[in-house]
Amino acid sequence: MPQTAPYGSWTSPVTLDTLVDQVVQPAFPLATADHVYWMEQRPGEGGRTVLVRRPHPGDGGPEDLFGPEFHARTLVHEYGGLCYAVAGDTVYFSNYADQRLYRLVPGSDPEPLTAPGPVARSVRYAAPVVTPDGRHLVCVRERHGDPDLPAGVVNDVVAVRTDGSAEPTVLAGGHDFYSHVVLSPDGRRIAWVSWDHPDMPWDATELWEAELSGDLEVGAVRRVAGGPGESVIQPAHGPDGLVFISDRTGWWNLYADGPDGVRPLAPMAADLGAPDWVFGTSSYAVLADGSIVATWGVGGLGRLGVLRPGAEGFEDLATGYTTFAALRGSADGRSVVAQAGAATEPAAVVRLTLSGDGVVTEVVTRSREHAVDPSYLSVPVPVEFPTEGGLTAHALYYPPHNPDFAPPQGELPPLIVRSHGGPTSSANSVLDYGRQFWTSRGFAIVDVDYGGSSGYGRAYRQRLEGQWGVVDVDDCVNAARFLAASGRADGRRLVIHGGSAGGYTTLCALTFRDVFAAGASYFGVADAGALARDTHKFESRYLDKLIGPWPETEETYRDRSPIFHTERLATPMILFQGLEDKVVPPSQAEEMVAALEEKGVPYAYVAYEGEQHGFRKAENVKRTSEAELYFYSRVLGFTPADDLVPVEIRHEDRLGG
Repeated sequence: MPQTAPYGSWTSPVTLDTLVDQVVQPAFPLATADHVYWMEQRPGEGGRTVLVRRPHPGDGGPEDLFGPEFHARTLVHEYGGLCYAVAGDTVYFSNYADQRLYRLVPGSDPEPLTAPGPVARSVRYAAPVVTPDGRHLVCVRERHGDPDLPAGVVNDVVAVRTDGSAEPTVLAGGHDFYSHVVLSPDGRRIAWVSWDHPDMPWDATELWEAELSGDLEVGAVRRVAGGPGESVIQPAHGPDGLVFISDRTGWWNLYADGPDGVRPLAPMAADLGAPDWVFGTSSYAVLADGSIVATWGVGGLGRLGVLRPGAEGFEDLATGYTTFAALRGSADGRSVVAQAGAATEPAAVVRLTLSGDGVVTEVVTRSREHAVDPSYLSVPVPVEFPTEGGLTAHALYYPPHNPDFAPPQGELPPLIVRSHGGPTSSANSVLDYGRQFWTSRGFAIVDVDYGGSSGYGRAYRQRLEGQWGVVDVDDCVNAARFLAASGRADGRRLVIHGGSAGGYTTLCALTFRDVFAAGASYFGVADAGALARDTHKFESRYLDKLIGPWPETEETYRDRSPIFHTERLATPMILFQGLEDKVVPPSQAEEMVAALEEKGVPYAYVAYEGEQHGFRKAENVKRTSEAELYFYSRVLGFTPADDLVPVEIRHEDRLGG
């Protein structure tokens, strides 16, 4: 019989240790004839990323490819992503400490292929591809701080000798950004995606293809697709030529390039693509027979399907998973490796093999084993709710859930409104003990896909153009109000939480609206103008579309920046910040803290040495959730079951009991 206890005070098996113990983050799997490889980020090792491989499932366990002195991570675009390639048993990767490319033959130490930059980490490489003859890596390069580079930061596509015997050779240059470099199976053609300021890759890109000689001389170059108002991403080679994703119809759909021009493959009102925040995004894979395995979203939940040669549409593949990413074809030509997960299934690297009956799923590695009984897990419900302008927006609602407890009669749960980053990212449904930490203690959560989020077509993404700090806030507020009105949340105990761009939405909501009782900002933007002035190259013109060109629309930036409206501050908040963050510098949080202190608003500030944009160290991940729970307990007036280490709350005497 469940015990009766107020929401927020339930005893939960999802402890702080559960958040980090034996947890890894596997990503970007690649499959050769003999092994599956992946990048594995380890919070327990300070966030270090290790390259791991294992023989085909059933043939042996995982093997680390290098020791603790190496860390596989690229800083191109600051966000990085895919940073390694495999040819035979030889692995090539970017090392975090110096950003040089290394060659690794199993059983030996990694050897550098590229020279160090003029200053630390100033020459960076991402998403390498090995040429069919094995003599070169082709990849995106980014150079910083070279006095011979008048533009400051320069991106291009280069070839690097795999024996390290020569300086990199430029294959393509002149655009602000490059990604998705691919080679034809015979190595005679190269394709890439490029774009220029002020566009982001989800706004407008161009897909180019060129002939390539055996000596890597680039021949005739042609534009395959793309231009103003069209985002072209993820080119790959099929049996008959290039395949790619374009949103020319308003949805990221598949297209094929052939002798008669570009033609659509299985048009649908769904997004098969995703924003290129990191290198290595891949929403589909082409198999040897020309079949395409792809993923897309419906109502915030991921689907998987196969488009067989000659078919007009995708055939659904049932796997039990609701999120998919980083799909790559295996060397056998019949299977795909991918990242996958579900609300009750930890993130995993899986191999998906097509069969006559559908698909056979094999788990290669998991981010973790189940840490708690699945009966304690909250399962999300897609919701569509009314918002401003007669429109609707989307979210995933997680009800509070713990079979050991029931609330007092008539009590409604406190609600955490989650505002994701990007802001063009989206919510996902993969098992996240960081969410279950809250729902198992009696909180409801709503992950809001506010206007501007991906997964709902180009028009939905464009709702945020010129309206960042307005539409996203409206949708978060309206999600909270909708759930309160429908009896799924306590309208007096609404809180908002978000990181990066989601932190900006959080700070705006806490400053400009009187809806939330408290909030938590993770490395959030307080001064949008400072972000426009000071951020890194990749995002330096991002706000042109989200708010307006800087500095011509400086007044709008001031209107949308919480730091210039501190007279309206009244809501308690807790702020978390990495002190080495180059995307949203610590000064943003520190200015907000100074304003809260001057105004006398209750607040807490937790800053971490050695952390960047996102927290990777296990001890900091634990401390963050602990501090946030303690803070909410003091603001909302409940007694947690946990023995928490308090966080200092300035002006705590003004919380009103």
